Parts: sequence; structure tokens; C-alpha cells
Amino acid sequence: MAKVIWTEPALSDLDAIADYIALDKPNAARDLVQRVFSHVEQLAAHPKSGSKPPELRGGRYRQIIEPPCRVFYRQDNGRVVILYVMRSERRLRPRVLAARGTRGLRR
Repeated sequence: MAKVIWTEPALSDLDAIADYIALDKPNAARDLVQRVFSHVEQLAAHPKSGSKPPELRGGRYRQIIEPPCRVFYRQDNGRVVILYVMRSERRLRPRVLAARGTRGLRR
């Protein structure tokens, strides 16, 4: 099994999305965060289950989708590193993924 590690920026991304949703629907925000964490935890047993983002040609990044979020990650030495969380209606900027390293890792 792979170890799932969240980067600080990815946690901040998810927190910002949840905060925005919580302005009108606090329960929906809480449910979203729980669904995202649950979906991400499944990557420990199935790290290749995410799809390759269509905007990125090849590469080492994968994504899982838990509407309205896209969660981007990569496999790294028996770990699944969560790098970026964004709302699915936004356009992916590949340089954001490239800029996010493994600094600020959390379990």
C-alpha cells in the first residue's frame, strides 16, 4: 500500500473551496471535504486508479474527480503525493502543478 501525503498547498486549496461553499451551505462544504478525503484515501490501495489529466500530455500526474473538485497527485517512491485541488469548472494551468513540489508534506 502506498502512503498518502497531502502537501500544505493542496490542503489550502481544499480549505478555500470549502470555505466558499460554506458561505451558503455549511453542510455541503463539510460533506465535500469528507468525500474528497475518502476518495483520496482509496489511492493508498489503488494509486494508479486516477486518470491522466487530458490537458497534460504524458507526464507523471494523475487526477481523481470528486465533484466539484479535481484532485491532482503523483506517485513518488511508494507514496501518493497530493499536490493540487481545484474546482472542476476552472481551467488547469499546468505550471501550477510543475511549481508544486513536495515541501510542506503532511500525513
